[in-house]
Amino acid sequence: MIHPHTYIHPNAKLAPNVKVDPFSVIHQNVEVGNGTWIGSNVTIMEGARIGKNCRIFPGAVIAAIPQDLKFEGEDSLVEIGDNTTIREFVTINRGTKDRGKTKVGKNCLIMAYSHLAHDCLIGSNCIMSNNTQVAGHVVMGDWCILGGMCAVHQFVQIGQHSFVSGGSLISKDVPPYIKAGRQPLSYSGVNSIGLKRRGFAVEKINHILDIYRILYNKGMNTSQALEYLEEEFPATDERDEIVTFIRESSRGIIKRYSKNNVDEDYAD
Repeated sequence: MIHPHTYIHPNAKLAPNVKVDPFSVIHQNVEVGNGTWIGSNVTIMEGARIGKNCRIFPGAVIAAIPQDLKFEGEDSLVEIGDNTTIREFVTINRGTKDRGKTKVGKNCLIMAYSHLAHDCLIGSNCIMSNNTQVAGHVVMGDWCILGGMCAVHQFVQIGQHSFVSGGSLISKDVPPYIKAGRQPLSYSGVNSIGLKRRGFAVEKINHILDIYRILYNKGMNTSQALEYLEEEFPATDERDEIVTFIRESSRGIIKRYSKNNVDEDYAD
């Protein structure tokens, strides 16, 4: 399963059924799980921890040192979850002493030419479309989708089940369960289609819609809206998650689109 025209450091740990195509290089202090395929001309550097049944396409570079002038050579990792696909020429950098690792969850798809910088934490079942560029310390929840050519500012947080349209500049936090688009990046409604596909009941989707109507469409400032939600809305996991995400946002959340805004219909 290992092509003779590869270089694998003697200290690297590859499961018995890992397949490595020609001209790839695997450095020391690397671990690769069962069933993973590593295409040709892939470079996997020190500190990579790659799960089971992953697919890494030609030209990818995993676990290069951070592009951060504060990096002092400290030990750090890149962790890739099981069943994740990394397409051509993707680059994923190691962590720094801040978090010690860059992490990608399970069942993710990272498309060609995308970049993940140091200390990013990416959830499971995420999709990063072609040429997505993610700066350091970004946190993305599960089931996030970023359209092609998105650029994510450092320290941004993107909530789970959110969808961001292609070509977006993401400089503010994106709350969970929503769609974001336009320039500047703005709230564009709840990600109802994505939530339906993932088995959310219509009643739960409508509950999320009601929460975001209070936050974005009722003329309250953020503090007033959060207070209203806590006092007037039933306590649910979704309400508490949204309120907590916004309260803990260090960069502030994206705003409502201010032109030709139309209130969103309920889910069918």
